[in-house]
Amino acid sequence: MKIAVNWKKLFIVSLDVMLAVYLVLAMTSFNKPDERHNVCTEVNINIAQEVVDGFLSVDKVKQMLHNKRLYPVSKPMAQIDTRHIEEALNAEALVEHAECYKTQGGSVCIDIRQRIPVVRVMADDGSDYYVDSHGEVMPPTNYTCNLIVATGCISKSYAGKTLAPLANLLLGDKFWKNQVEQLNVLHDGSVEMVPRVGNHIAYIGQPTGVSAKLERLRKFYRYGLSQAGWNKYSRISVEFDNQIICKKR
Repeated sequence: MKIAVNWKKLFIVSLDVMLAVYLVLAMTSFNKPDERHNVCTEVNINIAQEVVDGFLSVDKVKQMLHNKRLYPVSKPMAQIDTRHIEEALNAEALVEHAECYKTQGGSVCIDIRQRIPVVRVMADDGSDYYVDSHGEVMPPTNYTCNLIVATGCISKSYAGKTLAPLANLLLGDKFWKNQVEQLNVLHDGSVEMVPRVGNHIAYIGQPTGVSAKLERLRKFYRYGLSQAGWNKYSRISVEFDNQIICKKR
C-alpha cells in the first residue's frame, strides 16, 4: 500500500524544528559569555553589609587572591576557574561564604559574606580575642573594629554560649548598640554593663531574661534618669523581676 506524503506539511514542520533549535542555540550562546578571545578586565567584589563592621575590605580580599595567584584581571576568561576562587576564599578564616561568577562584559564578580565579630574579649587571664555572631572564636587579626569589649572572668565557652548571644541582642538594637561600651563578667557569671552615657554601672545579674531586663532599664533611663540626672546613681540593678534598685553616688 502506497502512503501519500504531504511534502508541504513536512517541509513546514522541519522548518519549525530547525527554527526552534536555532533559537535555543542562540539564546544559550547569548547567555553564556564568549570566552574564546576575552580577558578579564575587572573584578567586582561585593562584601555584604551588616549591623557591625567586619575585618574584611575589598583590598584585603584582593590581597588574598594575589597571594594565592588567583587574581583574575588580565587572565583569559576561559582560564578563570570560578569554583577554585570560591573554594580558596571559603577556606579563609574571616570568610563565611563566597560566590564567584563571570559576566559577558569581561568582569569577574565575587560576593562575600564575612564572619562578623560581635564582642572583643579581654579576660582576666590575659586572653584577648574576638567572638563572631555564631559564638565562634575568631583568629587573631591585625584589623580592629569598634565593638563592645568584655572583661572579667571569661572562659571561651562562656564567651561563645553566653556573651555572643548577649552581644547580638545589644547590637541588634540601635539604642543599646550606641549606649553599651563594655561588659564586665563577675566570678559568678553575672554581668555588669558600662554605658557610654551616664557615670554608673548597670547590673543585669545572670544573663537570663535579658530582653525584659533591658526594656526595664530603657524605661528607667527614659523616665527616671532624664528627670533625676544621668550621674545621680553609681549603680543601677535590674537583676530582679519588676524591680530597679539604685545606689546613690
